[in-house]
Formats: sequence, structure tokens, C-alpha cells
Amino acid sequence: MKFISWNVNGLRAVMTKGFEDIFKNLDADVFCLQETKLQEGQIDLAFEGYHSYWNYADKKGYSGTAIFTKREPLGVTYGMGIDEHDHEGRLITLEFEDFYFITVYVPNSQDGLKRLDYRMKWEDDFLSYINSLQEKKPVVYCGDLNVAHKEIDLKNPKTNRKNAGFTDEERGKFSDVLKAGYIDTFRHFYPDLEGAYSWWSYRFHAREKNAGWRIDYFVTSASMKDRLRSAKIHSDIFGSDHCPVELVIE
Repeated sequence: MKFISWNVNGLRAVMTKGFEDIFKNLDADVFCLQETKLQEGQIDLAFEGYHSYWNYADKKGYSGTAIFTKREPLGVTYGMGIDEHDHEGRLITLEFEDFYFITVYVPNSQDGLKRLDYRMKWEDDFLSYINSLQEKKPVVYCGDLNVAHKEIDLKNPKTNRKNAGFTDEERGKFSDVLKAGYIDTFRHFYPDLEGAYSWWSYRFHAREKNAGWRIDYFVTSASMKDRLRSAKIHSDIFGSDHCPVELVIE
């Protein structure tokens, strides 16, 4: 199965930049979006052969996630069942026969880290959520996790040390996920690859200079290790400040 995840930073904008052709060319079994920035009924988008699921934020033009899947799931859940977290459209879970699949848009800690405390609560609750699923069957999750885990995962680690997405606290929470029995699939295949990024600021010609961050991930339960086949970052695909990321499993 081939999975794609892409933070489109506004789906309506990306629709004018060839999104439908990109979708068809990537030909994923499951294609996930984050930051759709939509309300229900604002877009008429469907792809033949795919089931689609949308989670919208209460706030207009904010957050939001979607999944298109060729394989119909056994069940679909929106959010993680915690009211504090479930008004921003950040989470969709599909249950398949042999694993759970989640797309997630993790909250940004924001300028001045004004949302860092909330982010820490989110991280703890999300880990509890995926652990509760993993007790039943393996988990695959993907999306914009808003953290560059190691110094290798961003161009300028020294100057970003206390900035949102590269604080010790956020990095530590992702380390906790890995310690709990999950795999960062891109680093599984490319443990030492430098310059592999999935997000670039729109400022300072960052993408031209490849001054980016790797903050978009596929993470799986360790029990799926033998099924992992390949991981890829599609840095040649434009349309958003993020690019799509890919995972292939057996």
C-alpha cells in the first residue's frame, strides 16, 4: 500500500496549482491532507475510486484534515474523544482489517511559544490515544507533526533552538513516542541523510536555498517494521509551503 500525506496550507489555493493532477499522478492507496482550511460545503472534490472523509475546524479558514482512500475502512473516528482537542479538525482515524490509520495536524506552539503548554497536553493525550489503539492492532499515523526531531531535521538548528517546532519540550515528546514503540519511518530508511526537508518558509527564498525543516512524518508501530518498504519526501512537488511525504508498506 502506498500512502501520501500533504499539508496543503489551504486546499482551495492548491486546487488552482494543479492539485488534482498531482493527486492522480501520485496514485496513492491512501492520500491524506492537513490544513485544508475549509468548512463543509465550501469545496466539491471527489476522486473516482476513492472514499473521502473530512474533519473541519469550528473556526473558519483554520486547520482541518481529510483522507481519500481506495480501501473502504471498517470504521471512521473524528478527533480523539477529548473535547478540549476536538474542535479544530485535527484528527481522523480509519480502522482497517489489520491496522489503524490516522492523519493528524499537530497544534503549532506559535510565536512566543504561547501555545506550548497546550501542545504538551495534546502530545500526552495523543500518545495515550494511539497506545489505546495499538493494544488492539498496529497503528500507522501521518501528518504535519510540527516538530523537527533532531538537528539533522532542519537547516539551522542552532538559531532555532527555542523556536516553535524545535524546542527541547516538543522534541522530547517525539522521543517519547519512539521510546513507546513507534518508528519514524523516514529515518528508518535514511538515518543519516541531511538536507531532507518537507517544509520551507515562504520568506528569504528558503525553498530555493533548501533552508527547510522536516516536520511531516509517517510513524508506525514497531510491529510493522518488517512491512515497511520505502519512504520518500516529494520535494519536487510545489503548491504549498510543505511538500508531500510518502510511505509504502507491504
